[in-house]
Amino acid sequence: MGKNRAMVRAVGVGISVALLVAGAAACSSGDKKSDDKKDAAKAGAAAPAGAPSAAPTTKGPEAFAAAGYRGLKPGMAKDAGLATGALETAPVSLLDGCTDFVYKGGPAPDQARMTAEAATEARYKDLNAKADAATGKAPAPAGSAGPNTSAKGAADAAAGSAAAAADSAATAKLIADATQSLVDQMLARETKEKAYLATGRVSFAAAGLRELVAPAEARTAEGIGAGSTLEALQQAYGAKGLQLAKSGKYVFPVEGQQGWQYEFTVDGGKVAGMAVVNRDLKCV
Repeated sequence: MGKNRAMVRAVGVGISVALLVAGAAACSSGDKKSDDKKDAAKAGAAAPAGAPSAAPTTKGPEAFAAAGYRGLKPGMAKDAGLATGALETAPVSLLDGCTDFVYKGGPAPDQARMTAEAATEARYKDLNAKADAATGKAPAPAGSAGPNTSAKGAADAAAGSAAAAADSAATAKLIADATQSLVDQMLARETKEKAYLATGRVSFAAAGLRELVAPAEARTAEGIGAGSTLEALQQAYGAKGLQLAKSGKYVFPVEGQQGWQYEFTVDGGKVAGMAVVNRDLKCV
């Protein structure tokens, strides 16, 4: 009986010890959590109001601007532009003597269109050179038969008049053909512009980058880009001199960059394309 009581007391003591150990552990854990909370509160109190978060931030898309886009800047030499890696290296147009490239990942050169451009330009140059030469040359004098002119003299005069008339007709036709070739050249330019209105392109003259056409996804700092309404365009740039040019595009000058301007192509009341260009820079 005494032995049993001793065993019971031993068990009781063991339970009490276990409970004390568990309680101590719980207190220790609670104290640690409490200390952690206090430390966190102190850290929060120590941080100045408005301090930037340590979490990484995501930079927004680059704005399309006259100062440059994707490392390409107005006036930049062609080799320097290609060295940025922002462009495909195969030209997509050589029209007017300029060399055009598309942005990386853009469409491959359309060889059929480029061949047609070359033929149109060659005809334009040839006909205009001939027209300039013809109009700069004094016309042959028409024959004149007086009252005492012999039959042979009259015949010679008539032949001279016919030759002069033929020369005039040939010159007139030459001028008409040259004018039509100019129209064809202008149509070729429009076709090229439309082909890369959505993808964007960059045009280099001998003096450097002269035209920077934005891809469809690009936006200006004011949020204007393909799909923007004409009303939004006017609200954004009306105060900066936006106006409708003879070309049918909405334009306004680039502040501080003589000769450069923004151009917006508008179709159906919405922006279809935009560019920064200096038309004073000739291709050749």
